[in-house]
Amino acid sequence: MRKIFAEKSINKTFLGMFALVSATSILFNGCNRKNDKKESEKLIRKEHPVAKTVPKIDDEEVTSDKRVIYLTFDDGPNQGTENLLKILNKRNVCATAFVVGKHVYGSKKQKDNLELLRKNPLIELANHSFTHANNKYTDFYKNPDAVVHDFDTAKDSLKLYDKIARTPGRNIWRLKNINVTDLKSSTEAADKLKLAGYKVVGWDLEWKHSNKMSLKGNHQAMLKKVDSIFFNDLEKTSRHLVFLTHDQYLTDADSINELDLFIEKLQKTNRFVFRKISDYPKINEILN
Repeated sequence: MRKIFAEKSINKTFLGMFALVSATSILFNGCNRKNDKKESEKLIRKEHPVAKTVPKIDDEEVTSDKRVIYLTFDDGPNQGTENLLKILNKRNVCATAFVVGKHVYGSKKQKDNLELLRKNPLIELANHSFTHANNKYTDFYKNPDAVVHDFDTAKDSLKLYDKIARTPGRNIWRLKNINVTDLKSSTEAADKLKLAGYKVVGWDLEWKHSNKMSLKGNHQAMLKKVDSIFFNDLEKTSRHLVFLTHDQYLTDADSINELDLFIEKLQKTNRFVFRKISDYPKINEILN
């Protein structure tokens, strides 16, 4: 017998039912608005739609038949940051940008893009380190004190005082109730970050890149992966999925269109709400 969508471990409702859902059934929550009729390719134009202010969503407003998705984007500000903002503004969907200190100071344009992110009510900023390990991850995590110093540098220079962080090149979690390390060699550094008060967040699903540094695959495949994670109970926290991709993959029209369609289709199911990572369950509980 088919069970109801509301229950974890017996969730039998699929995103494959998109065709049965009315195209006018659009998710109404604090991070969404009605879709406009512009084509996704128009997002690469220079204009910046004005985002609405996002009200706080209380837990009781998320009914048991809904799932929560946290859109997160790493390595900004970078190529594609402005295109990301245009997609989010168009769909009125909130997200979290995990920013890198060195990228902010890489050019005047990148500094300006940080301010675009900071001023946008749909966006919250979080710490993705200052150096991004200089892309030498094995060496980086060999020195746990240096790892903490790197995050502290980003925190102070970019004013990221809530201490939500994501480790470069690693899918690590250090929250009150979640302790996950993808590579054991990074364990000590991760523990040091937690002791320093950092709330380290990894991800449940990543949209990776092709050899051309564009989004790999299409939105239909990603929608099936979202469905699979919820169906098979693979999210770190029941009913909450952390999604990751990167600003720099959003420089071509196809990638922009695919991400836009991905968000649009999720909205149209009327089964999901979108939140910033600071709303993740228990993320604000005292760590130590």
